[in-house]
Amino acid sequence: MEQKKDEKLRRTNRASLLFNNREQEAINHYCEKYKIRNKSKFMREAILTEILKRFDEDYPTLF
Repeated sequence: MEQKKDEKLRRTNRASLLFNNREQEAINHYCEKYKIRNKSKFMREAILTEILKRFDEDYPTLF
């Protein structure tokens, strides 16, 4: 069972992002300031946090 769970969590889909020089400098500065060593993990978490926040905001409510 542990093997199947690991297969589901495996990252096999690639996405590419392009930044201009100022954006890249801001990202580098942020990562240095907050001692972020894994930029992929940081960006993945930042993107998914925003997505989940938006899903939560858009969730239909009765009242």
